[in-house]
Amino acid sequence: MKKVRLLALFLVVFNSGYHAQTKSLSKIESGVSYELAQLRKSTLSDIQYELSLKIPESKSERISGTEVLTFNYKKQNETSLLIDFKEDPSSLLSVSVNGQTIKLILENEHVVIDAKHLKSGSNQINFNFLAGNGALNRRDGYLYALFVPDRARTMFPCFDQPNLKAKYSLSLTVPEKWSAIANGKLKETTIQQGQKTLKFNQSDLLPTYLFSFSAGDFKNHTEKISEQDSRILYRETDSLKIKNSMDSIFSLYRNSLAYYEKWTGIKHPFQKHGLVAVPDFQFGGMEHPGAILFQNSTLFLDNNATQNQLNNRSNLIAHEVAHLWFGDMVTMDWFNDVWMKEVFANFMADKSTGASSDKKVYDLKFLTGHFPAAYSVDRTLGANPIRQVLDNLQNAGMMYGPIIYNKAPIMMRQLELLIGEEDFRKGVNEYLTKYAYTNASWPDLITILDNHTPKDLQSWNKVWVNDPGRPIIDYDIKYKGDIIHRFTISQRPEYGKEQKNWPQEFEISLFYNDKVEKVNVKLSEKEQEIVELKGKKKPLFILQNSSGIGYGVFKTDRTVMTDFSLIKDEINRASAYISLYENMLNGSGSKPQELLQFFEKQLPKETTELNLRLITGYISSIYWNFLPENTRLKESGNIENVLWNALEAQTAKNNKKNIFDCYQGIFQSQKAYDNLYKIWKSQIPPKDVSLNDEDFTNLVLALSLRNNANNDLLQEQLTRIKNPDRINRFKIIMQAASSDQKIRDDFFNGLMQKQNRANESAVGSALGYLHHPLRQQASIQYLPKSLEVLQEIQKTGAIFFPDNWLRSTFSNYQDPKALDVVHHFLLQNPDYNPILKNKILQATDNLRRAQTLIK
Repeated sequence: MKKVRLLALFLVVFNSGYHAQTKSLSKIESGVSYELAQLRKSTLSDIQYELSLKIPESKSERISGTEVLTFNYKKQNETSLLIDFKEDPSSLLSVSVNGQTIKLILENEHVVIDAKHLKSGSNQINFNFLAGNGALNRRDGYLYALFVPDRARTMFPCFDQPNLKAKYSLSLTVPEKWSAIANGKLKETTIQQGQKTLKFNQSDLLPTYLFSFSAGDFKNHTEKISEQDSRILYRETDSLKIKNSMDSIFSLYRNSLAYYEKWTGIKHPFQKHGLVAVPDFQFGGMEHPGAILFQNSTLFLDNNATQNQLNNRSNLIAHEVAHLWFGDMVTMDWFNDVWMKEVFANFMADKSTGASSDKKVYDLKFLTGHFPAAYSVDRTLGANPIRQVLDNLQNAGMMYGPIIYNKAPIMMRQLELLIGEEDFRKGVNEYLTKYAYTNASWPDLITILDNHTPKDLQSWNKVWVNDPGRPIIDYDIKYKGDIIHRFTISQRPEYGKEQKNWPQEFEISLFYNDKVEKVNVKLSEKEQEIVELKGKKKPLFILQNSSGIGYGVFKTDRTVMTDFSLIKDEINRASAYISLYENMLNGSGSKPQELLQFFEKQLPKETTELNLRLITGYISSIYWNFLPENTRLKESGNIENVLWNALEAQTAKNNKKNIFDCYQGIFQSQKAYDNLYKIWKSQIPPKDVSLNDEDFTNLVLALSLRNNANNDLLQEQLTRIKNPDRINRFKIIMQAASSDQKIRDDFFNGLMQKQNRANESAVGSALGYLHHPLRQQASIQYLPKSLEVLQEIQKTGAIFFPDNWLRSTFSNYQDPKALDVVHHFLLQNPDYNPILKNKILQATDNLRRAQTLIK
C-alpha cells in the first residue's frame, strides 16, 4: 500500500522542530504556538465553559463577565498551565483555581496558572473579567461575536485552539427590547428592571472559533426547518426586500440541508438551526452552528436582483450549511488546514446548488465564479500554496484568500475526476464518519481517499496542494496539406525552472464553419501527443480548455477573436474570454487596447448574463489598469457610446443593469456626467433598468468622484437614505469620496486608529474611492503609511481585512511611483512577515504588470 509513503509526504514539518510529545515550554510567547497547542492537546480533555455576560446598550460601556472553566488535566511535573487571554491585564478582575483565589499573572497574552494549584483529574477555574471588544463587533444597537480564527481569547480566557473542542453554557443579560441567539437552544428568559436575561442550553461540542452569539435590536422571523422552530434575526428595513427574500432564504437553507444529509448519509449534526443577517458584515458568512452569520445585503434582495446576486445568495447559504459537516462536525486539527473546511464548503455548495439546475448552468457558474478569482492570486509573484505552514495561530488569519476559496474547489474537482465521483463520495463519507465531532488533517483525508483509488496521489498532491502557481499549457500542430499530422500539448510552470506536471483533464475544440470537433485530454506529462486529433481537417481556430475545467494559462490564438461568432456554447465563450484576458496579462496574447475593443464588440452580442458580467469586469480592469491616462481620455467618449448603445440593444433587464453598472464605473465625459446626474436627481433610471436605494447611493458616489465641489451632492444623498445602518456606512464612505482634500486627509489619518477601522466592510469600500484612479495624484501620498500600518491591521482586524486593505488601496494604480513605494518598503523590511509580503505582491500585481503592458 501507499500509506507509508503518503503519510511521510504529507506530515507538516515546521522550522521550529515541533514535537507532539513536548512536555514543557521553553518560553511563553504571544499567540498560540504549535508547541503550546500540542502540549495542551496532550494534557487537557472534557473542557466546559459556563459564561455569563452583562451587555450594556451603549457600546462605550464595558461588558462584564463571569466564567467557570472545567476540564480534566494530566498533570506533568511542575509545568504551568497557560490559558489564552489577549486583553489588558486590568480586564482580568479575579481568578480562583479549585476554590482558591490566586495571584493574577498575565504574561504575553496568557493567564499563567502555577502547577501547584492544579491536580490530575478534574479542575475548575473561575474568572471575573471585563470582556474585550475586539471580536464582539459592537455597533449602535447590536453586536455579534466573531472569534475565527483565534479571537475568542480577545473576549474571555480560554484554550483558543481548534483541536480542544468544548461545550459552552451561556447566559446573556441585555436591554429588554433586545433579542439574542447563540449556539444552544434558548432555555429560559427572565425580565427585571428593564433588563432581560437569556439562558441558553449547553452547546454541542465546538472549538472556540465556532462559539458565538448575537444580541441587539433585531427583528425576529421564525420558520420550520426539519420540523424545528428556527429563527432569523435581521435589521433590514426595506419591506419589499424582506417580503421578496424571506421564503427564498429558508427554502435555500432547507434544500442545502436535505442535499448534504443525503450526500453524506449523516443527519444534521447539531441541536438547532439559527441565522443572523448582519449589516456591513465583514465576511459573506460565518458558520457558527445554531447561530450562522450572513451578510445582510447578500440575503435580502429585491425582485430585480441579477443572476449574479441570486447565485451569490444561493452559494452563500449552501456554503455555510455545508460547513455544519465540513469544519463544524469534523474540524481541522490545526489552522494550516483551514482550507480543508473552505474547499469542502465551496465544493459542496457548488454540488448542492448545481443539483437543482442544468449541468451547463452549474458548469458556467463554477467556471466564472472560481477561475478568475483563483488566477488573480495564482498568477502573482506572491502566490501561495493551498496548504501552508503555520507556526502560530496569531498568523492564521493571513492564510485566507482566493487560493483556498477558489483554487481549492478547482483542485477538488480534478481530484474527484481522478478518483471517480462515487469512490470520491465513499471516501469522504468514511472520513466524516471516522472523525465526527473530533479533528482531522489533510493527510487523514488523503489516506482514506488513497484506499478508494489505484491512482498514485503523491505527485498529484505536491503540485496541486503543496506548491503555488499554475501551468502554462501550449500546443503545437504539424500539418500535411490541410490535414493535422501531429498535435502535441506541453506544460511548464508560469514561474521558475523546476519542471512540474499538473495532472488534469480538459477539453480541446476545433472550430469549423459548419461544426466543432471536441476531444477530451488527460494531461499527465510534460509533453504528450493528442493522437485523436491526427487526421482531422485544419480548423479555422483551436480553443484549448473549451469546457472550462482545466486550470492554467492556455495558449489562445488571436484568430479566436476573428471568428468568435462560431462559438455558440456559452461555456466555450466564457473559457475563451478568460483565456484571452490571461494571455494578455502575461504578454503572450493581444495588446490591452486590442482586447478591450474585442470585448466592446461583444457587449451587444453576449446575451448570457454571467458572461456579460465577466466581460464588463474585464473592460473596467483594462480601462483603468492597462490604458495610459491620455488614451483613456481619448477613448472615454467612444466607450461610453458603445456601452450605452449596448445597453439599449440588450433585451434582458439584468443584462442592461450589468452594462449600466459598467458605464457608471468608467465614464469621464461631461455628457455622461449630465446623463447620470439627471438619472440620480430624478430617480428615474433608463428604460428597463431597475435601480434600488443602494444603486442610487453607488451612483452618487461615482458622480462625486467627477465633481470638484461635491459636498451638497453627498449631503443630499445622505438625507435620502432611511436605513440607520446604511446611513452609518455612507457617513464613512462619503469622507473618502469628498472633493475636499482635508476631509480625505483627516479620514485617512483617522484610520491609523483602530477604533476608526471597526466597520471593516465600509472602510474597505471607502478606500476604493480614496484611491480611485481619478484621485490617485492626490492619494499616492497615502501609500507608504498604508504599508507601514499593515502589520497592526493584521493583528487587530478580522481575517480578510489585511487583503481588503491592500487591494482597496493598490489594485487600480498604474503609476511607476506607486510601484517604487512598494519596492522601497520591501527593501527597507527584508525580514518582513513572508505571508504578509505575499499579500502585498498579490495586491500589487496589476501595478507591476502595468509597467510592461502600458506602452
